[in-house]
Amino acid sequence: MDAFAALIEELDQSTGTKRKIDLIARHLQQANAHDAAWSVLLLIGERRKRLITGRRLREILQQASAMPDWLFDDCQSHVGDSAETLSLLWPQLKSDIGGRIHKPSVTTWVNQLRHAPPMHWWMEQLLPALAVMEADEQSNTVLAIWESLPHERLFLFNKLLTGGFRIGVARGLVVKAIATGFNLEEGLVLERLMTPADASEQWFRSLTAVATEERGNRGPFPYPFFLASPFKEETIENSDPSEWWVESKWDGIRGQLIQRERGTYLWSRGEELINEQFPELIEMASAIPTDTVLDGEVICWAEHEQQPRPFSDLQRRLGRKTVGRKLRLECPVSFVAYDLLERDGTDLRSTPLEERLEQLGDLQRLMDTNTAKWRCRLSSGQQLQRWDQLDQLRKEAVEQGAEGVMLKQLHSLYLSGRKRGHWWKHKRDPMTLDAVLIYAQAGRGRRANLFTDYTFALWNQQSEPTSNRQLVTFAKAYSGLNDAEILELDRWIRSHTLERFGPTRAVEPELVFEIGFEGIQASKRHKCGLAVRFPRILRWRSDRIADSANTIEDAQTLCDQLAKRTLST
Repeated sequence: MDAFAALIEELDQSTGTKRKIDLIARHLQQANAHDAAWSVLLLIGERRKRLITGRRLREILQQASAMPDWLFDDCQSHVGDSAETLSLLWPQLKSDIGGRIHKPSVTTWVNQLRHAPPMHWWMEQLLPALAVMEADEQSNTVLAIWESLPHERLFLFNKLLTGGFRIGVARGLVVKAIATGFNLEEGLVLERLMTPADASEQWFRSLTAVATEERGNRGPFPYPFFLASPFKEETIENSDPSEWWVESKWDGIRGQLIQRERGTYLWSRGEELINEQFPELIEMASAIPTDTVLDGEVICWAEHEQQPRPFSDLQRRLGRKTVGRKLRLECPVSFVAYDLLERDGTDLRSTPLEERLEQLGDLQRLMDTNTAKWRCRLSSGQQLQRWDQLDQLRKEAVEQGAEGVMLKQLHSLYLSGRKRGHWWKHKRDPMTLDAVLIYAQAGRGRRANLFTDYTFALWNQQSEPTSNRQLVTFAKAYSGLNDAEILELDRWIRSHTLERFGPTRAVEPELVFEIGFEGIQASKRHKCGLAVRFPRILRWRSDRIADSANTIEDAQTLCDQLAKRTLST
């Protein structure tokens, strides 16, 4: 525990990527395998069951100290995180609360803490035991542990207990650290991290074992996904256009469909097995030859329709353990395959894209006799001839229901992660509306002391001399401003606050921002009757006043236009 806590502190104080990689690598090399396994899973943000909620920890502190709700809320609004708020308040309240714990069961746990128990003891014994204690015993034990721990360890303990452990370390950085510390290829580390993890000594040793040439069948586990970067024309404009393959970029769920002798497996890019949500695709895969791995997109697309349904239809099936007949009929799904990663048990990732596409076409022709072949569609694409074709191809793709196009080098291999220069995503221009800032909330982590989460509103009707129109909440956005703009806006929010609702501030409705989004649809859950997808701030419209912002009617017009375009194609 102490070694891991020291690592977290050093990572928090480090800004250089190489420094962070070296810190993690050294920690994993020096820790025992069991503790190292837990370190890896925590660093990569592996989901864990929440043992005790932050609200429950807050309740324990407030009951022991009689701290009023309003004071805790005010403290948390400045910090932005309940676990951190608790760790900062405890040293101020400790003298009034501590020293009152005498139960034998509590004393046993506290005595073990004095012997610096290993990390796995915390994760597998103490924390789970705390979760199942009766309320009084749980309160006493938590207070006793807070009293026993050094102040600098309180935050880590609280975060581990609430299951919300997050630090500023990307998964890719941890992969690099493991590869560096144990002399492995990054791709191999990524592949091994795809296998189920149980935080055991055996798992960590298999993760860091010396690579062998014969890796065998991957079984049900997916390959690391190769990710595209946002398109930047200046980076490829000097290349030969004939080197590039252009295909539609579909708006669905990225996935790998794996067919093995022992079964079929559909994995999302988030490394979740989603067989239960899309049973039709599992049934369809019986027509795919054994030991085949396809990379593609899961989308709602009916058999006789010319283009896919909106993403909102697909959302209705996400997260379900079972999908009934009615939902299957209302939201039919297809798998759009655009890459072939394995065929007949042969790993094709080191084969150029143009050869993989040729084999993918051969595979599709083998399925032509299958009655459910429409559920496995081959992504359409073509080799680019001239750069002036690109905008037209993107326009045509959008008209056919795609969200843009992908550009892929024909000689590119299938790499892992986001490797710039090989694959680019060129999405359609976003829809935009000018909206008024009405609420602001503090951010999280390093931006906990800045207002960086914003709520925007549109007018409920057009401006008329006799109208009494009102602003209606429309969307929230968290990105799009640079650091200087965030600081300027933070100062403005503090000096133009009208009301406070816990951590949220209502501000004077004066500032206008251009909000971009990828899609818009009707929604009964939102006050304005509409919901947008991927909203973000495009620019601060300092040239406009609040009265000139857009209306709900303008947003509805965009929604209607999108619906008509869908029906017409």
